[in-house]
Amino acid sequence: MPPPLTASLTDWLIRLERLHPTAIELGLDRVRRVAGALGLKPDFPLLTVGGTNGKGSTCAILEATLGAAGYKIGLYTSPHLLRYNERVRIAGREVGDADLVAAFEAIESARGDISLTYFEFGTLAAMHRFIEAGVDVAILEVGLGGRLDAVNLWDADAALVTSVDLDHQDYLGDTREAIGFEKAGIFRAGRPALCADPDPPASLLQHAQAIGADLRRIGRDFGYARAGAGWTWQGRHTAWPDLPLPAMAGAYQLRNAAAALAALETLSAPLPVNVEAIRHGLRQARVPGRFQTIASSPELIVDVAHNPEAARALASALDDAATAGRTFAVIGMLADKDAAGVIAALRGRVDAWWTCTPDSPRARDAASLAATIRSCLPEAVVNLATTPVEALAAAQSAAHEGDRIVAFGSFTTVAAVLDHAATQQ
Repeated sequence: MPPPLTASLTDWLIRLERLHPTAIELGLDRVRRVAGALGLKPDFPLLTVGGTNGKGSTCAILEATLGAAGYKIGLYTSPHLLRYNERVRIAGREVGDADLVAAFEAIESARGDISLTYFEFGTLAAMHRFIEAGVDVAILEVGLGGRLDAVNLWDADAALVTSVDLDHQDYLGDTREAIGFEKAGIFRAGRPALCADPDPPASLLQHAQAIGADLRRIGRDFGYARAGAGWTWQGRHTAWPDLPLPAMAGAYQLRNAAAALAALETLSAPLPVNVEAIRHGLRQARVPGRFQTIASSPELIVDVAHNPEAARALASALDDAATAGRTFAVIGMLADKDAAGVIAALRGRVDAWWTCTPDSPRARDAASLAATIRSCLPEAVVNLATTPVEALAAAQSAAHEGDRIVAFGSFTTVAAVLDHAATQQ
């Protein structure tokens, strides 16, 4: 039975979590049939962003830049940290509960006996809102993989793969070649297909060639270089010198920014932007939970790094922001993630660890995670806690002036720490 007519957004989300027999079911047949019944045929440019890491930051830069250029932007991302509404933004603002509920009701009426997952329902709802609001352009972040992900239902005017590494192996395969093929599924024949991975797997390149996509690779068709306190971007037809560094911390954000500008170059005919809009976008774009400092004394950093590639980026950011004190880690991960790979990436950068169990049915137990740390790093100082908040409190009690704490390992862990920090202000 559908929720009652007076159902709140919370009621709907609870129902959607229970509606489908599995949380993830890749494939486009079911969602395509419902989209057809709803008549969801966008008449505005679409920019699809996939990749193992860097999607959220790249989408944020695109949104901020296009918004500064005067366009009405629809942005769909996942997962959220604190509120479901974070996933759907129009003109820089989260869509309200009532509008999301209206979209869910429309989908419920149209789907008949077709079963949809939580993510598929949400993807259709986002596009429903974008069409209703009359956006100028929509930016769609891939949820999982690409080829069979619900956002791939629509043909992107430009598609971007930020990086290819190991994650979600149960669904995408256990090699970069297998995963690269899935990521490349968002490319379209004759349309710009951008790749910001400096060493893409052959499968991605071969698929782009096989379908006749307009492949544009970082280091060949576009690139960037640091220049003093700023940087320079070079594309096929355009160069942007004297750009400000991205507001988001981490040297890897330059690659994300370069990818965003390459995507904008491909859409310069329908969506021209000037250098002032680009500068504004770089200065303003921020995504919660990406090497974000949320407290001082001791410094508290949160980062959603949950796979080895993201952990290597976190390690690099910690190196760039070296501290005279100690670094403590609060870590909570999901059971289907490569915990050993994540921990190994932080080797030599953490003085003491506190493990916890995130609030998720997919969580890895804190004791199991502690055992993995000890196996990977026999000399590590490892402490166990139950929840992320308890782990954080223990780390804060042990910290002295000049020390720092980094909480990471999953979106759920970071969300708990952010939620707790908000109550302490």
